[in-house]
Amino acid sequence: MFVGIDLGTSGVKAVLLDRDGALRASAIAPLIVSQPRPRWSEQDPEQWWQATLAAMDRLLQQAVQSGLAPTAIEAIGLSGQMHGATVLGAHGQVLRPAILWNDGRSDVECAELESLADFRAITGNLAMPGFTAPKLLWLRRHEPEVFARIAKVLLPKDYLRYRLCGEFVSDPSDAAGTLWLDVAQRRWSAAMLSACGLDPAQMPGLAEGPQVTGHLRGDLARRWSLRQVPIAAGGGDNAAGAVGMGVVRPGQAMLSLGTSGVFFAVSDGFHARPQQAVHSFCHALPDTWHLMSVMLNAASCLDMAAHWGGYDDVGRMLHAAEAAPMQAQRPWFLPYLNGERTPYNDVHAAGLFYGLTPGTRREDMLHAVLEGVGLGLLDGIEAVRAAGVDTGPVSVIGGGTRSTYWVQMLADIIGRPLQLHSGGDVGPALGAARLARMAVDGDEDPSVACPPPPVLQVLEPRMARHQDYLAQRQPVFRELYARLKGLRRDDSVAEGSASVA
Repeated sequence: MFVGIDLGTSGVKAVLLDRDGALRASAIAPLIVSQPRPRWSEQDPEQWWQATLAAMDRLLQQAVQSGLAPTAIEAIGLSGQMHGATVLGAHGQVLRPAILWNDGRSDVECAELESLADFRAITGNLAMPGFTAPKLLWLRRHEPEVFARIAKVLLPKDYLRYRLCGEFVSDPSDAAGTLWLDVAQRRWSAAMLSACGLDPAQMPGLAEGPQVTGHLRGDLARRWSLRQVPIAAGGGDNAAGAVGMGVVRPGQAMLSLGTSGVFFAVSDGFHARPQQAVHSFCHALPDTWHLMSVMLNAASCLDMAAHWGGYDDVGRMLHAAEAAPMQAQRPWFLPYLNGERTPYNDVHAAGLFYGLTPGTRREDMLHAVLEGVGLGLLDGIEAVRAAGVDTGPVSVIGGGTRSTYWVQMLADIIGRPLQLHSGGDVGPALGAARLARMAVDGDEDPSVACPPPPVLQVLEPRMARHQDYLAQRQPVFRELYARLKGLRRDDSVAEGSASVA
């Protein structure tokens, strides 16, 4: 059997996969995000580690209760939220809370990086506050005493690797999101590191996703009744999720409905389209690349709507939306709660309801939220298509897959069939487990090693509704952003004061 561990923003998931590809057990331990100032987003890496211990404890308890022997586990793979800046001192100690992927404080530093010669040619991407490099420039400028003590910079999943086996290693799919990687060559760029006051010695080594990077520490092996099994390199959450869904060949694509919303398409080699904030990254498999659009707020918008709508949870909110007929005169919603990446790269973009009338119902606002996320996803998908990568049916993963009502709405908006798969709600952890198996078996053909899981349902787009979205809803959605661009500037709001979307 094989373990996959996925360090998400809201929790750590661990899954147990057998050699037939069946999911035998799963467990999750929750995490919280700290937002000490406007546009800041941080987590304590020790919280990651304690959640990992808890998730693994629960996973292996389930395994034993089901009659499965932990000694049958052959390897562990890792996946995790990308871009987070985890800085360690000379003795491996964490120097400050990790700055996360949805942190927006470093827009000034992004402009500095964009002025570098060959920056986009080397990185294949725009400089965005969510990426790792501008965070380190921010630290150098605003926390120089911390910056001076940095011995290693790790991405979130790679901090877990350090705690699991004592090794400093990353993989190209995750490293591509730092802006320090030469993405076409799949190696660290000395020039990009030097621009941030760093050198290659402060970076982890690089190993492809299905390669062994170390072995489980003895004390942890004893705690979990495991052998000192190998730890596979793994991948960033989206690349690992694609491996979990069998999205490994050009023309295949995946839509991830998590805290953020991601459209992931495998490309035929290295391509880049940074002018529309499309991400060009390495896949978690050797000699494979992908293009990706990212919107910062997807399921997080649903969480917000459930909270202010007075619902106990998102599931009850979705049930209420499904039960209420959709009115033609419903509001629009801009889902930019924490700024936006694709296609705008605008850290100052803000959320908005537009078109409220005396007859607007609570359910109309819920429909607007669901549609707003979908229209934001459509913007990103169209940007990826403009880069020359097109796809057929799209596999869907993430917590949002629990609502077929919402997924059907997304199919209508996007105009493509959306496929729901077994294991789609644990896609990145599933992919991490698959990469662990490949590390042990040495499988060379990803199509054989990573077949798509069984399709549970295909939601075909209702083309009349799709055309209505394109003609009626999308133009107003885009015009609202264009009219409001630049209106809200968090950095002009006095610290500690309230800001209004």
